[in-house]
Amino acid sequence: MRVLFIGTGEIGVPVFQWLLNSKEHELVGVVTQPDKPVGRAQTIKAPPIKQAMAGRQPPVLQPARIKHPDAIAEIRALAPDVIVVMAYGQILPRAVLEIPLLACLNLHASLLPRHRGAAPIQAAIVAGDRESGITVMYMDEGLDTGDILLQSKLEIAADETGGSLHDSLGQLAPEALHEALALLQLGKAPRLPQDSAAATYAGKLEREDGRIDWSESAAVIERKIRAIDPWPGAFTILRDEAGRERKLKIFRATVMAAASLSPGEVRRDGSNLIIGANAGALSLGEVQLEGKRRMSAEEFLRGHSAPLRLT
Repeated sequence: MRVLFIGTGEIGVPVFQWLLNSKEHELVGVVTQPDKPVGRAQTIKAPPIKQAMAGRQPPVLQPARIKHPDAIAEIRALAPDVIVVMAYGQILPRAVLEIPLLACLNLHASLLPRHRGAAPIQAAIVAGDRESGITVMYMDEGLDTGDILLQSKLEIAADETGGSLHDSLGQLAPEALHEALALLQLGKAPRLPQDSAAATYAGKLEREDGRIDWSESAAVIERKIRAIDPWPGAFTILRDEAGRERKLKIFRATVMAAASLSPGEVRRDGSNLIIGANAGALSLGEVQLEGKRRMSAEEFLRGHSAPLRLT
């Protein structure tokens, strides 16, 4: 089949590479976001999908807005049988959804209808879900509301981070797409409507979403620390004896039983740095004070003898 891939993010790279090397399907083109300036130096950088071409040269479209008439005309000219979308970053208009001969499929990194939206990977960990997966669905104009073609599942490990689950789901996606395209080609692909009453939503994460709310339970905070590693990253604000405030990033923590600490109260217990939460407390594992390197909580305490307070 003639397949057009639309995607931008790193999680879509394994699917893109599978399509690029497929002997069963012809990759007729790629649509991805424009190259953008990144970092302090504002160096122009291509999106991960474009970087993954490894010398191959399928037609590449990088419209600023996919709904622009010129972009739609270019996509239509590629005459795809199927459009495959994963982590693109723009909403596809009806004019694009109607282009492929057979279907416009989206690969979503959750078990829909649970965790629709932009941050399903992090949401699954924060919620304490036991499993996640890839949902292959028929796209419509709603937010992850289309009928389900199939789902591939995996277990969420007890120490799972947003980064590790992202990578695992990315590796799972090609297998799910392979099966979906085979069913589509045979005319045996099911269409299972989603139960909207069971839907949950995971909105786009912003940098400030990493700030820890110590009034939440210790168990929820611990899951959040893992979920938003590596981005946006969990943090709290320390105030030193001089009244200066600095961000303290937290990479790992362990839930403790009730430690007679109020939410946000800090205690030194030998080499342990313990912070109270609502229902329990957390013993911090790895931290990084603003302007310093990443280190263990024990090492951090050796360099901070004065009382520690959170804002």
